[in-house]
Amino acid sequence: MAGIVEIHVPLVPTPGLEPGADAFPWIDQVDDFLVDLEDEGAVEVHDDGEELGDVYVFYIAGETEVSLLTAASRVATLDGVPNGVFAIISGDGTERRIDLPVV
Repeated sequence: MAGIVEIHVPLVPTPGLEPGADAFPWIDQVDDFLVDLEDEGAVEVHDDGEELGDVYVFYIAGETEVSLLTAASRVATLDGVPNGVFAIISGDGTERRIDLPVV
């Protein structure tokens, strides 16, 4: 197992929504996308996402760092997901930050 990747998405409200609408509809969109990837066997959704300060964090695990970064990059390019997404890769007692999408 490559470790855990945290996908950090800035908590930026979606512009142009109706009053009273969910300000962050992209959270459910990303959750659904990651569940689909998990069903395909591409990644494992490691834990429930959570709000941490000014970001929302999704947690995924997988066999290779490349597959995890590919999934995280795909999240960053989903319609409606705010700019400024980054990943934190944890493993072997170290952490690295990678700005997304990785091209």
